[in-house]
Amino acid sequence: MNALIFPGQGCQKRGMGRDLYDNFPKAKDMFEQANHFLGWRITDVMFYGDEVELMETKNTQPAVFLYEVVTALSQNEIIPDIVSGHSLGEFAALVVNKTISFEDGLNLVLNRALIAQKVCDKFKTAMGAIIGFPDEYIQKRLQEISEESGEPIYFANYNGPGQVVITGSKEGIRIACKTFKAEGAKKAVPLAIGGSFHSPYMEEARIELGEIIENTEFKKPVYPVCQCVDGKIHTDPAEIKNNLIYHITHPVLWTNMVHNMVSYGVTRFFEAGTDDTLQKIVARMYPDLHVTTLWEIPDYKNINPF
Repeated sequence: MNALIFPGQGCQKRGMGRDLYDNFPKAKDMFEQANHFLGWRITDVMFYGDEVELMETKNTQPAVFLYEVVTALSQNEIIPDIVSGHSLGEFAALVVNKTISFEDGLNLVLNRALIAQKVCDKFKTAMGAIIGFPDEYIQKRLQEISEESGEPIYFANYNGPGQVVITGSKEGIRIACKTFKAEGAKKAVPLAIGGSFHSPYMEEARIELGEIIENTEFKKPVYPVCQCVDGKIHTDPAEIKNNLIYHITHPVLWTNMVHNMVSYGVTRFFEAGTDDTLQKIVARMYPDLHVTTLWEIPDYKNINPF
């Protein structure tokens, strides 16, 4: 069985999607449709913008979403049996499996970015990466560090065994990273991300974005989706919608998601991002499975599925 997996924010890079735009008329149409919907040429930012421009809130998340959707739909070699996305990537997955329309996906992603930014601007928060300790140990120590310091600290992403992202107040993340580093972590560093995604800090964003999600049409998917909130596989539109509403305040359970997809029968994972971020995590967890990116498929750029 095949799984198409979609990474989240952080995989953006200059030039992303230009080959698809130049070579496939339907891909070009989708890019131009996005330009029209957003009201500015997101393709100019993706193809020619510098790093600063690409990192602007209104650009980053739509750019990643757009690239992933067009990439997944610009090939007919891999027919998925299931889809899944890490954080922002879940929105692309829900378009590819036809739970939501392309336009609705763009609308949700743009609003997600702008609403979350408003919340980020209100609080001094941060995120950090911790590598080298069991999840249970990190969970225990986070609670202790939070209680000792009086600073709120939470899990944001369970990215794989011994590899997590934490989030919370800026001071809390500084203290936690310093503590874990002193205790022997392979890596314990703050990330260049402003905000506290996938934590209770995003409750205001959950409420505001949740109203938009609630008013968006969700259809029965053509492929099941493994979702971030509970790590489980879903086909019921009402369940998928409810999980997406709580998506922004809940940790990403990527470790469980990978385990559950393998238990479901997946033996081949194909990543639809610009790099191999998720591919490397899955390969470490299951070295005997076939794990690759879509752009590594032989003759991928010579395929004209449209």
